[in-house]
Amino acid sequence: MSVLTEPINPLPNPNIDTQDNGYTAVNQTKQFSPLNFSKWRPSFHLLAPSNWLNDPCGPGYDPSTGQYHLAFQWNPKNNHWGNISWGHSTSYDLISWKTSSHPCLVPSAPYDCKGIFTGCFQPTNLHGQQDGTLTYFYTSVNKLPIHYTLPYSTGSESLSVALSHDAGRTWKRYSHNPILPGPPAGLDVTGWRDPYTFSWSCAPETFRREHTGKEVLYGLISGGLVNHTPTVFVYTIDKTALTEWKYIGTLLDVELNLRPSRWSGDFGVNWEVTNLVTLADDDGVSRDFIIMGSEGCLKDDQQSRNKQPSVRNYRIPRSQLWMCIKENQDTSSSSALMQYGFGGIFDNGLFYAANSFWDPVTQQQVLFGWITEEDLPDGPRSRQGWSGLISLPRVLKLQTIHRVTRARSTMNLRDITSIEAEPDSYGTYTIRTLGVSLDPRTNMLRNGARKSAIGDTILSSPFKSLSTLDINTCQSFVPLCTTRWEVDAEIAVGKDSGRVGFVIFHDTDKLCKTVLFWNPVSETFQIERPHLHDCDTPINHATEIAPHTLFTINKPNQIKFNNDKTAGLASDVSSWGTETEETLRIHAVFDVSVLEILVNERTTLSTRIYHTSKKSSKPACVGLYFFAERLGDQKECDHGTATRLLHATVWDGLTS
Repeated sequence: MSVLTEPINPLPNPNIDTQDNGYTAVNQTKQFSPLNFSKWRPSFHLLAPSNWLNDPCGPGYDPSTGQYHLAFQWNPKNNHWGNISWGHSTSYDLISWKTSSHPCLVPSAPYDCKGIFTGCFQPTNLHGQQDGTLTYFYTSVNKLPIHYTLPYSTGSESLSVALSHDAGRTWKRYSHNPILPGPPAGLDVTGWRDPYTFSWSCAPETFRREHTGKEVLYGLISGGLVNHTPTVFVYTIDKTALTEWKYIGTLLDVELNLRPSRWSGDFGVNWEVTNLVTLADDDGVSRDFIIMGSEGCLKDDQQSRNKQPSVRNYRIPRSQLWMCIKENQDTSSSSALMQYGFGGIFDNGLFYAANSFWDPVTQQQVLFGWITEEDLPDGPRSRQGWSGLISLPRVLKLQTIHRVTRARSTMNLRDITSIEAEPDSYGTYTIRTLGVSLDPRTNMLRNGARKSAIGDTILSSPFKSLSTLDINTCQSFVPLCTTRWEVDAEIAVGKDSGRVGFVIFHDTDKLCKTVLFWNPVSETFQIERPHLHDCDTPINHATEIAPHTLFTINKPNQIKFNNDKTAGLASDVSSWGTETEETLRIHAVFDVSVLEILVNERTTLSTRIYHTSKKSSKPACVGLYFFAERLGDQKECDHGTATRLLHATVWDGLTS
């Protein structure tokens, strides 16, 4: 996606003050060099004009103009967290963005003087009418620091409203802010922020009985209860009076640091930016999911079997997770409204603060997240003059797979706690989980890109012969000319296969490389980032690891009866058919220093690659090489069990 700033300046100018809506930019004391600013700066992702960016805020669609709106937390004065304001972008397609050079909301009122924290969007006025008015609900902060490890100061976080009457060009605070002064009385909370509003036509009875006969929206505010559980505070909102929020209870009680298994992650002690969505599959079956940022996660030891420290242990202890929830059967007044069903990791990398909206144009739930800069030390991060970006738009769905018999290595499907495994009448299982894919509109990035394709090819192991690899004759190599590319690949993984995936070469010597692969034995998808031997700063390039498996499906045999005499035999014929394992489907998008991976539309991993070529100080990608290893000492390739690259399509030179 493109970013158009007004006025357009390729670099922040330290000698210019910007005045708007009470905001005055601070004079920068250091001039950022063009090389530092542009070296690792993505091309088609949404970024702030300069300086610090974090959570996406208020995503939504304005039917009166046909524009999408997306705000983001932004410090326009400095490249560190602080002075949190809202930047603002608009788009007609979620790909090409027009971003204002000044914030739309800055911390200036007494109740929000310490920060404009995350919030949500409504394309109506405060009476719920679509008259061109746009509404933001946001967390107004008047006291810092706020952290789940510190005693909570009641009133430090409140709920406020801002309105726009000119299609989002300017925003004014509601005259009666804040509309909620803080958490519900009598609760000892770890946090109370990040409002999210939504319609819920299939809300459980425990919700509906609070507003009998009244049309409402629901409001969520994220946080936790001290020494008890992370949770969400639930409110009903009168559809004709959007400033009237009525507290009805906490959403969940999962206790502290719930960790069902490595498949689900650690649900921590405090939640942020929680969204609730109802997703349906093609059969009309639906499930309710929450997607949350989880703070206070414990150190991760799941990679100990590989003798590798977890990359998460070098990062802030938080995760982007999801949970399928169901109505709580305990209806006592002290109980939470819903209960845990199953859950998983929404993104296994540098992705946080996911925020979504229902798109009336595509009839899908669209989600954005913050891809962080935390693997880059403060020194080089400060010198580059910007920090953080917004992910490409993703679409959520309920993924359903019928007639599943087993996973690749996990013996019992019920040990995979990120799925619902429902027995069927065939002796197999129906598997359900949260599905995610890139919004189809991201395909517009391919316009003008060079397209390459590989057909059906048997894959072999590269690692003993990479230095002698002849890229001119290799059938599984695709050359690259830019650092802006996309690959969509499908691989049939042989039963004797070891690691399978592809290598990104960052120089022609094939020494600097990123390796992406699925390990069938450990059921993990991994990204081995380049070793930075010549780097004088300790950039975190530890291996990214995500749990992932492939399921085997029993496809029923097609039985044809040629005469009436056999018509009654169907019930006597076994319904067992041919077993086929899912193919490994890898969708990857690379943009200068950011890599977004989606595997089988249910495992995602976003990371940063701070690479350079030995021959140039700029990032480079020179080719992709698809490979598959054989387990043990097997050298001969049995075509019947070989790993095959069924197809791979590469678009090189993406642009918005």
